[in-house]
Amino acid sequence: MTRREQREQIFKLLFRVEFNEKNEMPDQCVMFFDDEENAASEKDIAYITGKYEKIAEKLGEIDEMINTTAKGWNTQRMGKVDLTIIRLAVYEIKFDEEVPTGVAINEAVELAKSYGQDGSAGFVNGVLAKFA
Repeated sequence: MTRREQREQIFKLLFRVEFNEKNEMPDQCVMFFDDEENAASEKDIAYITGKYEKIAEKLGEIDEMINTTAKGWNTQRMGKVDLTIIRLAVYEIKFDEEVPTGVAINEAVELAKSYGQDGSAGFVNGVLAKFA
C-alpha cells in the first residue's frame, strides 16, 4: 500500500471520530479493517492504526490550533469531511517530522478533491496555507 493509500485509510478512520464515542473507537478500528474495501496487510494496519491513535491523542490540541489559525472559521462551523482532512494535515505539519509540509498540504488538497464538496480543495488549501 502506498503512503497516499495509507493516508486515505487514516482519513476514513479519523472521520469515524465524528460519529462515535471515544471508547467505541477501538471496536470501530476492528470493524473498519473487517470491511473488504479497507482490507490491508498487517504492516499497513499497524501503521494506519498507529498514526490514527497519535492523531486522536492530539485532537483537542489540533482543534485549538485550527480555531486559532483559521480566521472567521472554527471547527464547529466546518464540514466534517473538510475538518477531518485539515486535522490530518495539521497533525502531519506540526507533529510528524517524516512528512514535509508541502506534501501534507498537497495530499490534503487531493483528499478534499476526492471526498469534499465543490470548493473543499480551495478551502482546505487556504486554511493549511496559514500553517505553512
